[in-house]
Amino acid sequence: MSHAPSHSSSFVIQSGLASRRAKNPAFRPLYQQIKELILRSLGAGDWPPGSMIPSEIDLAAQYGVSQGTVRKAIDELAAENLLVRLQGKGTFVASHSDPNAPYRFLRLRPDDGRALEKRSQALSCAVIPADETVASAFAIQAGDPVIAVERILCLNNDAAAFDQIFLAADSFAGLTLEMLRQEQRPFYGILEGRFGVRMIHAEEKLRAITADARVAERLALSNGTPILLVERTAYTYGDKVVEWRRGFYRTDRYHYANELG
Repeated sequence: MSHAPSHSSSFVIQSGLASRRAKNPAFRPLYQQIKELILRSLGAGDWPPGSMIPSEIDLAAQYGVSQGTVRKAIDELAAENLLVRLQGKGTFVASHSDPNAPYRFLRLRPDDGRALEKRSQALSCAVIPADETVASAFAIQAGDPVIAVERILCLNNDAAAFDQIFLAADSFAGLTLEMLRQEQRPFYGILEGRFGVRMIHAEEKLRAITADARVAERLALSNGTPILLVERTAYTYGDKVVEWRRGFYRTDRYHYANELG
């Protein structure tokens, strides 16, 4: 059941217009200001993943703007996969539990075009001190705690990817290997369902490398086999970094696919 946000906002509605208190005010279209208000409510957890948000009419009345302005803001959030419109039902907060979205960031595809059967196997989960590379990704000090997870991602029963995942300790305190192994949901679905943290966008860097002995063993490859290294930084609301990972991808039967434009 949807409800109005409970937290206060730095926006002031005056005569049907939203104005923002800022040190350096700059003009922005009204719908973008409404979009930011909705994002603040999402980030504050006023509408949890999978829940329905208030109707466009209700939001328009709440923010003191036209329904068309609200609709345009929601259209952008839907295009960014943060909200989902369901015909005849309403608008819902996107969730990693949605069957169409659990592997939203996975770009590995089989060369033969087969449908993918995905399964992950968690190998380890522990709190460790961040090294300089991981600390830089999270903008923390080297030695500060992070949660480190290693897992194998199987595609059609092949060990297709080996992931070294680092998570913000303050966001996922209590995550255990047993939890990861017992859950039937995809990795991001577990983090969202257990800790209420949703990855809303990510940035990746790709490099061609050769597998060292440890990675080769995890992927059942020969030492020195060419593979793809994908370094991903994932963000939740407010552009907070909550995950950084190294993904080692096989390229003998798989390729990295991406749509541009």
